[in-house]
Amino acid sequence: MSGKAKSRSSRRKEAQIENRKRSQSLVTSAATILKEDAPPYTVRSSGFSRSAAAQPPEGGTPNQLRFIDLFCGIGGFRIAFERAGGQCVFSSDWNEQAQITYEANHGERPHGDIHTVAVADIPAHDILCAGFPCQPFSIAGVSKKLSLGKKHGFEDKEQGNLFFTLADIIDYHRPTAFVLENVKNLRSHDQGRTFQVIHDTLTKALGYTVYYQVIDARSVVPQHRERIFLVGFKERRGFEFPEFPAEGPKLETILEDNVPEKYRLLNNSWN
Repeated sequence: MSGKAKSRSSRRKEAQIENRKRSQSLVTSAATILKEDAPPYTVRSSGFSRSAAAQPPEGGTPNQLRFIDLFCGIGGFRIAFERAGGQCVFSSDWNEQAQITYEANHGERPHGDIHTVAVADIPAHDILCAGFPCQPFSIAGVSKKLSLGKKHGFEDKEQGNLFFTLADIIDYHRPTAFVLENVKNLRSHDQGRTFQVIHDTLTKALGYTVYYQVIDARSVVPQHRERIFLVGFKERRGFEFPEFPAEGPKLETILEDNVPEKYRLLNNSWN
């Protein structure tokens, strides 16, 4: 490896360490206030790890897979995992309107800012789901931040390093698997360096086997919506993303017939 290549590699590692320190300092601050305890002893059973100190959630069963729903929005991940038989044991989103809608959909109010919750206070879980904030990496988000003279990517102190908060949670709880979602542009942001840091953190630092793929949601909803999904497993195993149909539903198939007048767009509504 040339001197220049080594130098670039060293700078990337230093940037990764620095970003992890920033994120960890926020988590540590919250943990100090909430008196974070040592991690519970973990045992293995039925092919997946489960905390020996954890009890099945209220309404759940001993063998029911537990998942947490981080940056949960209005609950898309939750709908899918509950349909698959999972039990949600924790949810979090800092957006108040998203919390209101999530509560209306699922009957419980998500926790707010994830930094106000100590890592140890997050319930034991088998699967971690997270659609971590995409604005620092999306094409539209980056353009807006640049136009306002703001930082983007990992340098966005408010949202850009929340991935490292996820990494700290995964590192502490060691879930059997995780599913992460973000915008397609995550792969190419900062000439691919951002995604490389994320992938290296999940695989090399945390030791998970990771698969990723860009999926266009137009196969299941009437919208052209490309997102990257990262699926990780603590124990090495094979995995294939499902195949989706080439054509999805049309907008007319989801529109309601009897809509209250206040929701209708009339000709004078455009003025």
